[in-house]
Amino acid sequence: MNVPCFVSVILFVAGLILLIIGAEALVRGASRLAAVLGISPLVIGLTVVAFGTSSPELAVSIKSALSGQASIALGNVIGSNIFNVLFILGLAALIVPLVASRQLVRLDVPLMIALSVFALILSLDGIFSRIDGFMMVAGLFIYIWFSIYQSRKEGIGTNDASEGLVTGKDKKSGWIKNIAMVLVGLALLVLGSKWLVESAVSFATYLGISELVVGLTIIAAGTSLPEVVTSVIAAIRGERDIAIGNVVGSNIFNIMGVLGFAGIVAPAGIEVSNAVIGFDMPVMIAVAFACLPIFFTGGMISRQEGALLLGYYVAYTLYLILAASQHDALPKFSAIMLFFVIPLTVFTMFTVVLIEIRIRKNQ
Repeated sequence: MNVPCFVSVILFVAGLILLIIGAEALVRGASRLAAVLGISPLVIGLTVVAFGTSSPELAVSIKSALSGQASIALGNVIGSNIFNVLFILGLAALIVPLVASRQLVRLDVPLMIALSVFALILSLDGIFSRIDGFMMVAGLFIYIWFSIYQSRKEGIGTNDASEGLVTGKDKKSGWIKNIAMVLVGLALLVLGSKWLVESAVSFATYLGISELVVGLTIIAAGTSLPEVVTSVIAAIRGERDIAIGNVVGSNIFNIMGVLGFAGIVAPAGIEVSNAVIGFDMPVMIAVAFACLPIFFTGGMISRQEGALLLGYYVAYTLYLILAASQHDALPKFSAIMLFFVIPLTVFTMFTVVLIEIRIRKNQ
């Protein structure tokens, strides 16, 4: 069904407005909810915000698994996790340098890396089975419980951005209002991202852009639009824990929740191709590993590091397009990335880490 161009324009504008309003409501409600419940904004970002903004990925993956297209669920998780780190963290850091908390460096980022490796190990036999899915979902509930327990135990319920927001009667009744604000924000994000993706696909069709390019760019990033806007709004509002926690938490939820539930409902499990095992999953793992030295060096993602992450996402997307279209420039592009850009980046990261270690020893 072809949608008139003017309708697509209206949907695009309306979707963008809903995304902005929804993200604002979600971040505001989540930060106040953290203060009311005595839970750190980081944990709220890692759980409520992250899992909520990942709901489009969950819906797409479960629908794909039930309709016999379970491999789409795996591709959705891998693509979203790469997009979350490279694009969202990069964009948010360009706006405001992001400071990472100790919990992220010590627990959540290492967990994200471990889960990425574990997903690859489970897939080496060519199938992500129902048992694998149950293990992932069980781990998700344990992670949620531990995060909330640890936060309340340490008594880190507020930060500078949320202090003074909750007093007196608000502590008794405010949580209802804030939960409602979170739910409304999530609903607006899901609806807004749906309209934005539909209109963007319509634009691409109208302009004669191939379905291949649309699938590799617009659709791949479409389900991550809630995370994009939420992290950007959170960074602008000074809720940096929510901005980072949203990305890391979304990646954790994508692997344990989205992939886990998809594996459970898929009648024959999720088939994992050799191409996914040999390229896409290693890229997801490499991107997860890239977070650790960035967070370690001073606990901050600087604007320069944000630009580096964005640059890698552009390079990754360009590679996918060249590979899918079998373009003549693919061998040269692959050689440049493999033998120059990636080694130079790895060398630079480890050099920065070593310098940081020496600085800390001398302090």
